[in-house]
Amino acid sequence: MQRRKTRLVKVGSVAIGADSPISVQSMTKTHTEDVPSTVRQIEELAALGCEIIRCAAPNRRSVAALAEIQKRSTLPLVADVHFDYHLALLAIEAGVDGIRINPGNMRDPHGLREVFRSAAQRGIKVRIGVNSGSVQPREGLQVKAPHEAEDLAELMVREALACCELAESEGCGALVLSMKASDVPTTISAYRLAAKRCDYPFHVGITAAGPPEESLLKSAVGIGALLAEGIGDTIRVSMTGPPHAEVRAARRILESLNLREARGPEIISCPTCGRCTIDLQALVKEISERLNGCTARLKVAIMGCVVNGPGEAFHADVGIAGGKDFGYIFREGKMVAKKPACQLVDALMAEIESLARSRGG
Repeated sequence: MQRRKTRLVKVGSVAIGADSPISVQSMTKTHTEDVPSTVRQIEELAALGCEIIRCAAPNRRSVAALAEIQKRSTLPLVADVHFDYHLALLAIEAGVDGIRINPGNMRDPHGLREVFRSAAQRGIKVRIGVNSGSVQPREGLQVKAPHEAEDLAELMVREALACCELAESEGCGALVLSMKASDVPTTISAYRLAAKRCDYPFHVGITAAGPPEESLLKSAVGIGALLAEGIGDTIRVSMTGPPHAEVRAARRILESLNLREARGPEIISCPTCGRCTIDLQALVKEISERLNGCTARLKVAIMGCVVNGPGEAFHADVGIAGGKDFGYIFREGKMVAKKPACQLVDALMAEIESLARSRGG
């Protein structure tokens, strides 16, 4: 797929846009002023593949904590500031690598100019993040109903680009844009419109996407569709709950499109049907749990019957093709063993560990 051409923006040591890899980011869910808990969560997310981290800065206590978090964080740190431009200025003074502002709730042009001047002087990036819930109709554009995606998308794009113009007038060109809605069609429309009108790199995601199952669906469809069109330079999967699942989901979305190299095993398993005579669901669950933390880049097939099982297992690095209360173990295209169902997990894990060692994993 052809990536959209954008300018290059750096946040700390991570490049966003141009030919740089599409990066994964998330947001800490701790209270920012609880520095030890926040730093611990950052390290946990970094281990999972997070590359940029954002912390909420709702008050002066949280902003004061950013300086210490910045010193201890292994990831570039972005301060998420709403409403009060003074907090954004203080966060910049604290030494953060980037600022996120929302022009929908920070509407003082004088204050915004100060923020952009300060960011330009410090050489840090600013994300202008517009959300559908915070834009306000003006210039004769009326949003009649939430389902009218084109009107709302146009409004978000106008809001974002107007703020970019203000930033550029103050010498701040290290800008990243996001135009997120809580529904997929509006989000896709907004990014498509903006892609035609500017060369800023895009932070892509679906805002307020809901609990994990709902968020996974919305994010995979929305973020995946845009990435498949070459739109998107850094992504965040938004979920209600701990941020660890956000990072895992973001990595999987990128890996599924071959936009980032897999960090661990990929499991291929069939949906099962009336032909399956082995407890495949239990097999997949146990193997997934035992592979948790494994960093070997392997394709693992767990198949339930003879229709696609042998073929998928044959093409995978290692795999199981199930029979009636037994299964065949495959490794690198060869059947290496036949085992009863109760021994399949141990047998497969032995082959995975052996293959990982042989490949230096």
